[in-house]
Amino acid sequence: MCGIHTAAGESIGHDHHDDHDDVGTAGAPARVFLPRPRQRTRRAFLGDFGAGTVAVALFTPTLLAACGSEADSDVGLAAAAVSPTGGSEIPTRRASQATAGNESDADLRWARTDLGFVSAYVLARGNTAAIVDTGTTGSAAAIGESLTGLGLNWSDVEHVILTHKHPDHIGSIDEVVAEAINATVYAGEADLSEIETSPVTGLVGGEDIFGFEAVATPGHTAGHMVVIDHDAGLLVAGDAIFGEGGGVAEGPERFFADVEQSRESIRQLAGLSFNTLLMGHGEPIEIGADTAVADLAASFG
Repeated sequence: MCGIHTAAGESIGHDHHDDHDDVGTAGAPARVFLPRPRQRTRRAFLGDFGAGTVAVALFTPTLLAACGSEADSDVGLAAAAVSPTGGSEIPTRRASQATAGNESDADLRWARTDLGFVSAYVLARGNTAAIVDTGTTGSAAAIGESLTGLGLNWSDVEHVILTHKHPDHIGSIDEVVAEAINATVYAGEADLSEIETSPVTGLVGGEDIFGFEAVATPGHTAGHMVVIDHDAGLLVAGDAIFGEGGGVAEGPERFFADVEQSRESIRQLAGLSFNTLLMGHGEPIEIGADTAVADLAASFG
C-alpha cells in the first residue's frame, strides 16, 4: 500500500510514474513515497534520552565482515565476493517536505543499491544526482541500475560523496568516476590520505552538497562524514550507525577506530530531526528514524 501524506498526516493525490514501473531486479513496480519529517525539539530529545530505552540488534556473520579497518579489509572483501550483487532496491523513494502553506519545490528522490552486505545510495533532484558511497570493486554497474531506476544516467551525476575510507565503501570509486565524468568527489579530510582517487574535495563539516549538510561524525574512522537534508528529513549515515532487524545499533567494536568518539557522534545525530535513515549496513528506516537514534544514544548511559 502506497501512502503520500502532508506533514499533518493528510492523504494527498499522487501518481506512480508509470514510465518506471518495470524498473528493478525484483520486477516489482516502483512506488514513490513522501515521508513525513519529524520536527524534533531539543526538549523532546532530552525526554527520549532520559527514558533510557535500549536499542538491540543481532549481527550476522556476513554483517560482521561488512566493514573493517585495514587489518580486516580482506575479510570484508572476501564476504563481498560471495554476497549476492543486486541492482537498486525497488521501490525507489521520494522524500520531500510539505510544510504548512509552503510545499517544497526541492523534490528529493532516492534509490538504494543493495550489494548484499553493504549499500550505496543514489539521491536525485530533477535531472541531477548525487551518489553516496560506491560499494566494493565491481559495483558501478549496479549503481548505474539505480540511476536508471530514477530516470537518470551517469552524465547527470554531479556529486560523489564518500562517507569514509573503508574498501567496502570506496571500492568502486575509480569505476564510478570514470562513468560520472561531471562529478566532484568528496570525503572527510582526515580520511583523504588513504583514498587514492584524485582529486577529492576534503570535508570538515558544515558544507552544503546538493542541498545536504555534511556533518563530521568521527569514530568509525577519523574522517567519517554523514549528510542530511534537513528539509526532507533524510540522513545518509554511512557506518556511523548500523541497522539490523528493523532497528539501529552500534557496529561491531573491532571495526571502529574510537568507540567512545563514535558514541559521541551518535549523540550528536540524536539531536537532529529526520524521518528517514539510510545506512551502509542494514535496511533503511523510513518512519521515526530520529527517535530510534535517540533511543540508541540514551542506551549509552
